[in-house]
Amino acid sequence: MTEMDDVPPSPPPCDVAFTPSVKAAQSRLGSRAHMERMEGERPWLTEVTDDLATFLTVVDAFFFATASADGQPYIQHRGGPPGFLKVIDKRTLGFADFRGNRQYITVGNLAENPRCHIFILHFATRQRIKLWGRARYVEDDAALMTRLAIPGYRAVVERAVLFEIEAWDVNCPQHITPRYSEAEIAPAVDKLAARIKELEDEVARLKAPV
Repeated sequence: MTEMDDVPPSPPPCDVAFTPSVKAAQSRLGSRAHMERMEGERPWLTEVTDDLATFLTVVDAFFFATASADGQPYIQHRGGPPGFLKVIDKRTLGFADFRGNRQYITVGNLAENPRCHIFILHFATRQRIKLWGRARYVEDDAALMTRLAIPGYRAVVERAVLFEIEAWDVNCPQHITPRYSEAEIAPAVDKLAARIKELEDEVARLKAPV
């Protein structure tokens, strides 16, 4: 036996969510075999892909879940201009922490428990992305703050947040009702308005006295 043979295999990335208790529930409810097959066919990822990086450029909101040291959960909505959740490197995302209601629940939770989760729900494309990892606040890095700042966005940036990816996966679009932001529907509205103007001008021309 070689030295490498003594090293146990690394657990699959999905084990960050599929704990022994979760696997027991899957077995009891009949989905464990399906989950194992899916992990073999499409394993969860641990690095940012080109597709994920492109997707993040249109994301203007996500949900950020943390927990206190004793496990009390908290979910916070994060919003900003499209692309405010940025790729720092292949294993790290970052975003500016804009001033909000100043409760600082997330700040306090991360100070004692870095484990967290990002849940992205994009209504227009009916996509769900789930990311597990660890996060930390950075308050003394001017270069990082500048990198995460959004030019022209009038919000006070209090600190930066770095999210280290442990695993991520894509959910199916089931039960997601398509919804669109003003910016997303603007091209269609502008086209419709231009067509209405054309028709109004045509009607006015036809009604004009000869």
